[in-house]
Amino acid sequence: MSGPGTYLRIPLADGSWGYGRVLTTTYTAFYDYRTAGPSADLDDLDTRPLLFAQAVRLPDGDRWEPIGSRPLAGAAARPVVLFTQDRADFRKCVIFDSEGVERRATPEECVGLERAAVWDAHHIERRLLDTFLGLPNQDELAARVRLS
Repeated sequence: MSGPGTYLRIPLADGSWGYGRVLTTTYTAFYDYRTAGPSADLDDLDTRPLLFAQAVRLPDGDRWEPIGSRPLAGAAARPVVLFTQDRADFRKCVIFDSEGVERRATPEECVGLERAAVWDAHHIERRLLDTFLGLPNQDELAARVRLS
């Protein structure tokens, strides 16, 4: 995968396409945008909201295709905010961001945030397609903060 600012075209299992953007050497954001055929319209992508950002493990020879690059701006330039949660004591959480800011938090403060994890590319592809089809994604549901 290329460096920060690179747009990615992501083939989905139903033959449609999703899109992402490399934010840092660790994190990639994914757009709320799907096309029936491949597109490389960066101006159009720039108008679309971001769904989420995560660290992704891409296999060698991955199918995610770089389609251009621009300096990060707007929502794509903001720090990625994630949480961790203690497995033994669910009440112990930490919220941190991609710029190194970190603080203790309650589980309730983590609602709506992404759990810090490294997702495999095929899990991201499934999550995107599930989102576009209005289906619950089991990986995303399992990653949500535990409240009790």
